[in-house]
Amino acid sequence: MRMTSPIVTSAAFVAAFAVSTALAQPVSVRGAVSAVDGSVVTVKTDKGDEKVSLTDKAVVMTVGTASLADIKKGSYIGVGAMPQADGSQKAIRVQIFPESQRGTGEGHRPWDRPGTTMTNATVDTTVSSVEGQVLTVKYKDGEKKIIIGPDATILANIPGSMANLKPGVLVNIPAATKKADGTLETARINVARGNYKP
Repeated sequence: MRMTSPIVTSAAFVAAFAVSTALAQPVSVRGAVSAVDGSVVTVKTDKGDEKVSLTDKAVVMTVGTASLADIKKGSYIGVGAMPQADGSQKAIRVQIFPESQRGTGEGHRPWDRPGTTMTNATVDTTVSSVEGQVLTVKYKDGEKKIIIGPDATILANIPGSMANLKPGVLVNIPAATKKADGTLETARINVARGNYKP
């Protein structure tokens, strides 16, 4: 009777786990649309072409520049910021979400840049100061003071449709998943609006 070594079995399990974890890990795709074939979008990236399938209920969101005047009491925003010594957050980028995205990623956590934070929350108050516009934003477990200086990038999301996906437009897919056959799939694609480059 042939016995299977526990070490070999464990190694096989670890390898299988590593593969399944790699498949589940979301990847970002950024570039220009080169072709659209039904629900499959081909994106020309700096590493070559990537074909990404959109799910049946995929969200197409257009993203473009906005201004401080577009941020009002009650707006739901996402703020990538640098923490300050007094506990406030100095905004690097502010994303204004449409009502359909209210509650998306709500809370305060580390951002994808070293030493920075991301706060998705509702604007409670907004006042002008010598430092810039100062917002108090509230989320489920707390609140933060946000300072928006003149160097901050302000963007607004506006719902779009498949009609926005045309060859040449710039897109950003923040979280595509790799399926078992090696292809990519996403439930959301951001399309640049105006002169904005994602």
